[in-house]
Amino acid sequence: MRRIKLSFLIVILSVCGMYAQRSGTDSQTEGRNKSDYNRFEVSKQLDIFNALIKEVEMFYVDTVDIQKTMRRGIDAMLKGLDPYTEYISEDEMGQLKFITTGEYGGIGAIIRSREGGTVIVEPYEGMPAAVAGLKAGDVIAAIDTIDTSGLPSDRVSELLKGVPNTKATVKVKRPGVKKLLKFDIVRKQVIVNQVSHYGVYGDKTGYICLTGFTDKSAQEIKSAFEDLKKNHQIESLILDLRDNGGGVLEGAVQIVNLFVPKGKEVLSMKGKVSQWDRTYRTSNDPIDTLIPIAVLINGATASASEIVSGALQDMDRAVLVGQRSFGKGLVQTTRNLPYEGKLKVTTNKYYIPSGRCIQQLDYSHRGADGSVAAIPDSLTSVFYTENGRPVRDGGGIRPDFEMEEEQTPAMLYYLYADRDYILFDYITEWVNKHKTIPPAEKFHYSDEDYESFKKYMIEKNFEYDRQSEKALNTLKEIARFEGFLEDDTELFASLEEKLKPDPERDMARYGKEIRRLISSEIVKRYYYQRGEVQQNLKDDETLQKALDVLKDNELYTKTLDPSPGRNQEFVSETKHAR
Repeated sequence: MRRIKLSFLIVILSVCGMYAQRSGTDSQTEGRNKSDYNRFEVSKQLDIFNALIKEVEMFYVDTVDIQKTMRRGIDAMLKGLDPYTEYISEDEMGQLKFITTGEYGGIGAIIRSREGGTVIVEPYEGMPAAVAGLKAGDVIAAIDTIDTSGLPSDRVSELLKGVPNTKATVKVKRPGVKKLLKFDIVRKQVIVNQVSHYGVYGDKTGYICLTGFTDKSAQEIKSAFEDLKKNHQIESLILDLRDNGGGVLEGAVQIVNLFVPKGKEVLSMKGKVSQWDRTYRTSNDPIDTLIPIAVLINGATASASEIVSGALQDMDRAVLVGQRSFGKGLVQTTRNLPYEGKLKVTTNKYYIPSGRCIQQLDYSHRGADGSVAAIPDSLTSVFYTENGRPVRDGGGIRPDFEMEEEQTPAMLYYLYADRDYILFDYITEWVNKHKTIPPAEKFHYSDEDYESFKKYMIEKNFEYDRQSEKALNTLKEIARFEGFLEDDTELFASLEEKLKPDPERDMARYGKEIRRLISSEIVKRYYYQRGEVQQNLKDDETLQKALDVLKDNELYTKTLDPSPGRNQEFVSETKHAR
């Protein structure tokens, strides 16, 4: 009986082996067939596209700009994949370099088109434009011998940029000044610092605000931290990554490396091409592994910022305070194209130390209308930090201390956008009347000034849309279609009157938020980006929460390690390190 069973088992194993071998062969054949089909399909579609372009160029009733037509087609094709895959032409390579290095040759100023020309919106602190005396609000009239009044801003930007140490003569029309002002400016290698402000807040807590990630961001963080520790004897640190949309991935790894031991895994990348899969580990000795850290995040914290905040959370190296982050768990790689262009293409997903991917939107599964849905919380999975704390994938990074997000009134969106430059011109006029202001931390925008602002906006006929009014109009159309409008005319009239835009009423209702915006814009004119950050930190509830957590050793250590046996040991180590 035993021999029969053994013989039967051998037969079964043999059959299974033959099936597995055949199945493997079938799978390989299927893979080759699919690959051959894809290559044929690519060749076929390229032939169709090539013929289509020729036919349109030859027979379309009007002259066709082939370059613009092709660019629209390329952009539409890539946009259908995800928002991050894009074609970069030879003319746009300078912008790619600026994103990765924060450097370019020029005068160092942000410019923008407006009716009547191109206006300087913001000179960078310490850069040639600011040093020469150019100010926000100046309208560029000429560069060297070229009249720029009718040129688009991208062309003006090209004229301002150039090889360092070359000279540019810039003429501007300054509000309140009758004649043109002339400035001789020597271009230089403009370096835009990613650490826009750092200082000490609360009880010996260092604060560093990082606005982006370049190949120099880690060195900027290191320099700021060492200054705070050496000259201000800080005992804890806040790293502000709010509204930081990311940048160079390697910069994120280097920043994590500053605060965790050598040899720790920061992230791994996985994609279609397995040869490109890679694991990033800390490769240098850190500068501090014990100082308590809080990282501030919000809904605009994305990409490289999420690598830093997520990795420090997974390693139980920092507490996170704020709102859930954006949720970009994708990595882009640049590929060379003909005629000096490049393709920035999504090639990988990244996974932070706990093993989770925080990508929120699934671009591979779109709705019939092309929409992309977020992964619901119910479908996310639980992962664990080094100390065993549960964390989830999908939907970004969730902070340890979640703060309620402030609702921005619709009116503020239109003030932010400022398409008619009404707010911008008001700030320019205000600055022209005030040659100096107190330091950013002491500046106060008065009630009298706000009253004059309200009058100014009404005189300029400031208008803005209200979504509630649009929704009411839609509801009225539905009610008319369904035959209910005549029965409820008084109700609709009452709602319509209530929802009618009233700038004077809304400027009183949202005075706190509007004054905060005006104050930050004023301070930026005098103290640049660092002043703007300082102004915005006043009455910052998220910053205050981080300060409170760092001040409470017991709360901080219990958050990072809820296990009862290890908290006292961690507190002792921290006190000893101080």
